[in-house]
Amino acid sequence: MATHHAEGDAAGAAERTSETPGASPLIYRTRLPVRIWHWTNALTIFVMLMSGMMIFNAHPRLYWGVYGANLDTPWLVIGNRGTSGYLQLLGIEIPTTGVLGYAQNTANAFPPLVTIPSTYSLADARQWHFAFAWVLLISASLFMVYNIISGHLRRDLALKPEERSISHLWHDIKEHARLRFPTGEAARAYNPLQKIAYLGVLFVLIPTVILTGCTMSPTLDAAFPWLPELFGGRASARSIHFLCAGGFALFIVVHLLAVVLAGPFNELRSIITGWYRLPKEREQ
Repeated sequence: MATHHAEGDAAGAAERTSETPGASPLIYRTRLPVRIWHWTNALTIFVMLMSGMMIFNAHPRLYWGVYGANLDTPWLVIGNRGTSGYLQLLGIEIPTTGVLGYAQNTANAFPPLVTIPSTYSLADARQWHFAFAWVLLISASLFMVYNIISGHLRRDLALKPEERSISHLWHDIKEHARLRFPTGEAARAYNPLQKIAYLGVLFVLIPTVILTGCTMSPTLDAAFPWLPELFGGRASARSIHFLCAGGFALFIVVHLLAVVLAGPFNELRSIITGWYRLPKEREQ
C-alpha cells in the first residue's frame, strides 16, 4: 500500500510552480482537519496499543465463547517456562525467548519496552487505556462528521466504478509489490489499495475495537445486554479486540514502510504542512 495523504479535491488543489527548472509542482494536498486527526489518531493508537499490551499481561491467554478462565482451552497463549518464552497458537508452540513471554529479564507476555507503564501495573494501564479510548471515540466521531460534510468520504475515499474491478485491483497489487508507486497526476489521489485500507480502519477496525472494548465492561453489559450477544460472549469480544489491535499494528508497520519507500521527506511535509511535491512521471 503506497502511502500519501491526498485529502483535497484534485481539480481545485492549490499549486505552486517550483523555482527549480524541471522540478514537479508543489500541490496543497492534505487539509488541516485531516492533518490534526492523523497526528491525534497516531498518538492515540500508540498509547492504546502499549497500554493494551500491559493489560494483556495480566492474563496472557485468549478464548472463544462466553467464558474465559485458566481451566478453559485458549486459542492463543503467550507465556514462559522459567526463562524460556513461547507463543502457543491453536495448539502449535513457537519459541519466542527474548521477544515474547520472557524478554528484558521479565516474565511478562509483552516486554517493558513496548508497554505503558513499563513496570507491571494493571490499574495504571487501564487508566491510560480508558482515557485514550475516549480520545479515539471523540476524534473518530468528529472526523467522520468532517468526512461527510466536506465530501471527503464521497470524493476521495469511495472506490470509483473502474477501481472496483478485480483486474484493476490486481494490477494495483502487482505495482505495489514492485514498489512502483503512483507518479505525476496519479499521485494526486488515493489509489484503490489505500482507499480499501483507510476505509477498513474507519469503518471496521475503529468501530469494532470500540464495541468490543465496551463489551468487556460488566457495567455496559448490564446496561446493553445485546453487546455480549453481538460478539458471542465477553471472551470472544476480548479475542476480537486483540485481533483488531493486531490489525492496527499491521497497518502502522505497512504505513511507515510505505512512507520510507515513497520518500519520507515529501510524505512528512504533506502530513505536517499540507504541501506535497508530485513525483515525476515514470518513464515507460
